Amino acid sequence: MAKELQLKLSIRLFTDDNQRCFGPGVATLLERVQEHHSLRSAAASMEMAYSKAWRIIRTAEETFGFKLLTSTIGGQHGGGAILTEEAQQLLSAYRSFQADVDTYAKARFERTFGFYRSLDKHL
Repeated sequence: MAKELQLKLSIRLFTDDNQRCFGPGVATLLERVQEHHSLRSAAASMEMAYSKAWRIIRTAEETFGFKLLTSTIGGQHGGGAILTEEAQQLLSAYRSFQADVDTYAKARFERTFGFYRSLDKHL
């Protein structure tokens, strides 16, 4: 039985020296921080070690040259984390770009591979 074709894109940003610095994983982690107000909870929701989440955030911060998170430690209401304005802008730009590319790519995919559905497929 022939399978249906589908397109799956993943957008990753790289530095000029070819180091990966931002992509779907970092974007999801930042979105989860927005949702949970905590890097630890965000990492746990992705089944990611907290140490790995911090490493990802630190690497991205070093690459971009600005903080992604503002963190508070403990206290009466507990600690937490929120996205900086720069992180919010970066995440918004990434998701907007991703949506634009997805829209274009799906239309282009259909024009290029739409014939596949009409082929007489048999083995």
